[in-house]
Amino acid sequence: MSMITERPDQGRSPGLLEADPPAAGRPGGRRDIGAVVRAYVSLTKPRIVELLLVTTVPAMMLAAEGWPSLWLMAVVLVGGSLAAGAASALNCYIDRDIDQLMRRTKRRPLPAHTVTPRSALIFGLVLAVVSVVLMGAFTNWLATAMTAASIFYYDVVYTLWLKRRTPANTFWGGICGAAPVLIGWAAVTGSVGALGWALFAVVFFWQMPHFYALAIKYKDDYARAGIPMLPVVRSAGRVNAEILVFTGLMLASSLVAWPLGLGPIYGVTAVVTGLIFLAEAVKLVLRSRRGEPLKPMRLFHWSYTYLTIVFIAVAVDALV
Repeated sequence: MSMITERPDQGRSPGLLEADPPAAGRPGGRRDIGAVVRAYVSLTKPRIVELLLVTTVPAMMLAAEGWPSLWLMAVVLVGGSLAAGAASALNCYIDRDIDQLMRRTKRRPLPAHTVTPRSALIFGLVLAVVSVVLMGAFTNWLATAMTAASIFYYDVVYTLWLKRRTPANTFWGGICGAAPVLIGWAAVTGSVGALGWALFAVVFFWQMPHFYALAIKYKDDYARAGIPMLPVVRSAGRVNAEILVFTGLMLASSLVAWPLGLGPIYGVTAVVTGLIFLAEAVKLVLRSRRGEPLKPMRLFHWSYTYLTIVFIAVAVDALV
């Protein structure tokens, strides 16, 4: 099912090269170098890179049962950051037609014309190649293959295909967001054990309530752009049910991870923070049912805090 409506800017495939528009702030062909650097950094979506660091380092520590090689950790963090930045930059290139229609994204470098489409494409491809080469040279084939597959999946499968065609896009797109756990684990051991998969499940299921909260906030934006996010094309009751179900699965996954090799520090942290997360999700659902202002960003911001605290507990347990 496609929810994309025909618009004047959609007469071409979003993946095709086009003539570069003039970049803003470039009188006489000159631009402020600082502004250019900030624009390219913005293309990499640094908040996503932060999430990668939060989940990858503890996973590597747990796989190594302590501190892994600092050199390996540096390689994985640099390679992973470049891969995440590449995927985000290519996402910005592909989504430039819809980003200019959405209030949340219209100030990104491409809609704002601070970076040209061709430059963004080249930037993303270079980051992708460097990240995969770096992982291939200094880690192992499994971690390298996962890194390459994550970039491909996020930009081709999710951004080009799923995002514009199905409200299940968030679910299937969640694979990429949770992949850093597996990549970090594989870089240390050359495989992924049951505990690694359990932590992957925590991050995977976390993404649904995390992103549904954002999609509720910007529901009109997504509708304007013709993107079939769940809150746009399904009833509030359906959205509420999925928030509660996936929050429950996230909490259950975090508890499954406990007896697989984690200690009491993690266990207590997972229970307490998971129950707080569930309470915030229930509050959002109850406000929706009562017709009150939803305040979905409370759940969205708490979700970042939850994931950070839980994975800090993973790191602490890996050292004690």
